[in-house]
Amino acid sequence: MKGLVVKTTGSWIQVRTPAGDKIECKLKGQFKIHGKKSTNPVAVGDRVEFFMQDSENIGVITCIEERYNYIIRKSINLSKFYQVIAANLDQVFLIVTAAFPRTSPGFIDRFLTTAEAYHIPAGLIFNKIDIYHEEVEDYHQLLSAIYSKVDYPCLNVSALTGENLGMLLDWLKGKTTLFSGHSGVGKSALINALQPGLDLKVGKISDYHNKGKHTTTFAEMVELNNGGFIIDTPGIREFGLTDFKKEEVAERFPEFRALMHNCQFSNCTHTHEPNCAVKKALDENQISPSRYRSYLAIVNDEGLEKNDWD
Repeated sequence: MKGLVVKTTGSWIQVRTPAGDKIECKLKGQFKIHGKKSTNPVAVGDRVEFFMQDSENIGVITCIEERYNYIIRKSINLSKFYQVIAANLDQVFLIVTAAFPRTSPGFIDRFLTTAEAYHIPAGLIFNKIDIYHEEVEDYHQLLSAIYSKVDYPCLNVSALTGENLGMLLDWLKGKTTLFSGHSGVGKSALINALQPGLDLKVGKISDYHNKGKHTTTFAEMVELNNGGFIIDTPGIREFGLTDFKKEEVAERFPEFRALMHNCQFSNCTHTHEPNCAVKKALDENQISPSRYRSYLAIVNDEGLEKNDWD
């Protein structure tokens, strides 16, 4: 039998069959990891083969089909290992808020850089626009301008009022999409609004820390009526990068990538070299200063190892 992994919780894996049935499965022993850097051989989005173990009425996964892409995070407890968060994605969206809790440009850039590294189209969904006041709206407009300029799609929505949810559904139709973001940005509330009847647990914001409280504890795929799938993920406090080489970082910034071959030196780091096309564009306000600061933070290893899930 073949199926799609829609949830993983420790040693148990939920697989959806083509008929829509959900089967609780476990891994055949040969898939136990020995000497591999990944802490999990199976991830949400994987396509697998399995058979039913009649004596226990559970499935046993025997084969994991080759992935066409995936996205990972650094393991919290095992510094040399990583966890595959999801596989076989059509696109990823970072759910962003301009306040309560505010999403920083540095966090956004680390997320987008990771998506670029794994060749997955990415965009930003600005949630909670119904509560934006003037100062917050200014920050929101600034972020929108920065990322729209480098061709990342940006959409303003409200899970509460339903504003622009129809447009978002159009973006999600027939595609497998990963939702990520800080706890408290409204990922679960947004998914509930997109697919009424799911009743995903929604957390509250801590007034003291101005941070979201943890509600989603594992990645889970949700099916939409329009043929799309959303993979909901636990909230992230920091988004760090793993397996990046410094000389590759500029390639992960589209606006740098478009200019870097015009630099005088082929190995230009875009920091101090003369006749650097990227620095020239920065001086001429063609590149966002905040994006350039994020680039410097990454190449200087500032927070490169941070990747903590709530």
